[in-house]
Amino acid sequence: MKESILKNKRYLYITEFFSGMAVMAVELGASRLLAPYFSSSQIVWTIIIGTIMIAMAVGNVWGGRSADRDPDPDRLYRRILIAAVWIAMIPVVGKYIILGISGLLVLTISTNFLVIAAFLACMVIFVYPLVLLGTVTPSLAKYTTDSLTDNGRIIGTLGAFNTIGSIIGTFLPTFVTIPAVGTAVTFLIFSGILLALGLVYFVSRKARKTLCAVSALIFCFAAVFGNSDSFAFWEKDLLYEGESVYNYLQVKDTEDSVIFSTNVLFGVQSIRMKDDSLTGMFYDYDLAGPAALNAASEPVSILMLGNGTGTFVSQCRRYFPESPVEAVEIDGKITKLAGTYFDYPQDVPTYTYDGRAYLSAVDRKYDVIVIDAYQDITIPFQMSSQEFFGLVRDHLSDDGVMVVNMNMRSREAGSINEYLEDTIASVFPDVYTVDVADSTNREVYAVKGGADFESKLRTAAVRLRDRPLSSLMGSITVTMQRYQGGTHILTDDKAPVELLGMKMIDGIIGDELGYYKEIIRQNGLPGLLDSE
Repeated sequence: MKESILKNKRYLYITEFFSGMAVMAVELGASRLLAPYFSSSQIVWTIIIGTIMIAMAVGNVWGGRSADRDPDPDRLYRRILIAAVWIAMIPVVGKYIILGISGLLVLTISTNFLVIAAFLACMVIFVYPLVLLGTVTPSLAKYTTDSLTDNGRIIGTLGAFNTIGSIIGTFLPTFVTIPAVGTAVTFLIFSGILLALGLVYFVSRKARKTLCAVSALIFCFAAVFGNSDSFAFWEKDLLYEGESVYNYLQVKDTEDSVIFSTNVLFGVQSIRMKDDSLTGMFYDYDLAGPAALNAASEPVSILMLGNGTGTFVSQCRRYFPESPVEAVEIDGKITKLAGTYFDYPQDVPTYTYDGRAYLSAVDRKYDVIVIDAYQDITIPFQMSSQEFFGLVRDHLSDDGVMVVNMNMRSREAGSINEYLEDTIASVFPDVYTVDVADSTNREVYAVKGGADFESKLRTAAVRLRDRPLSSLMGSITVTMQRYQGGTHILTDDKAPVELLGMKMIDGIIGDELGYYKEIIRQNGLPGLLDSE
């Protein structure tokens, strides 16, 4: 009876196909589970891929030895059932594990927080089920080969089924399941496929009834309690929470504003003030670009790269209504949220494109180009290199200005700021910087034609009719510093922006949590709780 479902070996090939599919789906699901907490940078992807490869290697060795020692298919399908229910439980407990690990590490380590936290989260959440799935291929190789005369063909066919399944498991979550139903349901879909493989095998043999029943019950529990795309489960005022092909998306309602973010723990990508006032954030500093060129009350053409939900564009429409504005945002779903929750002006031409690709595709020139494409350490290297800033310069008018928002600032030698500023200064003749008050942001203003940007902005501060905006422009001229370029140049060939950004994150964490670490050191956890 044991051999009935396996006698023509088709079920073994089906098992190989769907296990390969599940491995890749879990890998992509892992990236989306971690991204809202640790970013989607190359560093995090490296950790995910490396951890999964370790798990698969261990599984390959274990599966081969287990199959040689006891060539019983029951053992393999039991492991598949365990892997299935483990993966099904990831949406239920995964985010709590991530937050628990992060909370523990953030108070105990000072460097490489992102790497260590992401690695430990991957180890705890994903290694065990992927070790189990790593046993599939060597085990099936044992069960499918009867002699040395055709073992090459059979093992090659197994490999082909695994590869085809992996290809489908790569594209299906990215382009279908995650955008359509979210990360949690994606885990449930592919764990359900693995569960079905094990159940069909054991039911056909009328064996392991208890194991099958328990596995099915755990899966149903996970389907009920893990069927949620909420990553910020502690938030009570969310207007929207979901996912796109590119990002985790969150819209939060507060007393005086509506906030858009792509990270559950920190960072504001866009904001709409309900009273239409200035935001008090870096978006206001971006206005120095069009304000300076608009000093003579002439319209200026403006291009926004990294539009988000359109804070800067909406501000331009309010303060410079005669100036034409265009926007580029790679994530079309974010643009839809802009219209739904942020009163985004519908007549602004907004293109769903990568910022650099857009500049390469058009030959228009602009007076002001604003770049706001950097999120935490997720800095697209192709929009941070000398070649990119040269492309921006070529799309500016003779006295045009490029404005860049850098969301982490530092005066330390060799910081990501210094690299970006040196790179910009290698392309533009005049570069100015100003730190945004009460934040970690820094604004960079790069002037193409060598015009006196400070003088123009000072004139604008006097002529602007809006008093708060006029006051802000005046304060910017006081704190603005001319930047002298150095030798730290980022290029398309060499731009280690993730590593540089990670160092900056460590510094920010250290600065923000130093006070609480000292309380814990002196008085322990009870002292921390009493301090609240």
